[in-house]
This record gives sequence, C-alpha cells and structure tokens, in this order.
Amino acid sequence: MTERKPPGVDFESWVDKQIREAETRGEFERLPGAGKPLPADVDSTYDELWWVKRKMAREGLSVLPPALALRKEAEDALLAAYAAPSEQAVRKIIGEINDKIRDMMFKPPPGPPLGKKPYDVEDVVRQWRERRADR
Repeated sequence: MTERKPPGVDFESWVDKQIREAETRGEFERLPGAGKPLPADVDSTYDELWWVKRKMAREGLSVLPPALALRKEAEDALLAAYAAPSEQAVRKIIGEINDKIRDMMFKPPPGPPLGKKPYDVEDVVRQWRERRADR
C-alpha cells in the first residue's frame, strides 16, 4: 500500500522517491505492454464510444453503412439465386432483395449511394437455367 506523503516534503520529490523505490523493487518489470509502442489513437480527441470501437476491432467486427451493407447483401443474394435448387427459389430470393433495393432507392441515402438497381428477375432466371444446363 502506498504510504501518505509526509508533511513538509515537496510533492514532486515524494512521488519521484515512490517511483524510484518501486523500480528498485522491480514492480515495473513484465507489465503488460512493456516495450511496446503506445496505441496510435493516444493523441486523438476523446470519443465516448472508444471502448466499443476497440472491442469491435479486437473481435474483428465491422459495421457498414446501410447502403454498402445492402450492396453486399444484393451480391450475395445473386450468388444464392444462381445456386438455388429451383426456379421458385430463384424468384423468391431475387424478389426479396429487389424489395429491399427499391425501398433503399426511394429513401434519402443514410450513407454513400447504393449504386444498385433491382435485378431483372427473368434475366436472372435465364442465367440460372444456363448455369444449370452447363453442369
């Protein structure tokens, strides 16, 4: 336990003495992060959600703006449609993603523009048939 600063002793010299004695006892050896550079964000302005951002980075999570997330979802849906077992499944997958794309098209964008338009269901079904015929 740290002792109290004696009266009449300069605060700075008392602190220096405490640090020097702790170093002599080896209390600063093998501390986590010893010998490593300071984090890059040490000079940045205070962010209330710093701990959330660090946890997300540590866990490998990321959050995309809604338009970019939908763009990725649309590409995944197209691939899923091409791999679908039936024409009905293709129509269902493309219909659902088209509804989401149309919904996003008619709202003001919350982030970068979507850059996607609804898929032509008949064109996707035609490509699905061609891919199945090639197997």
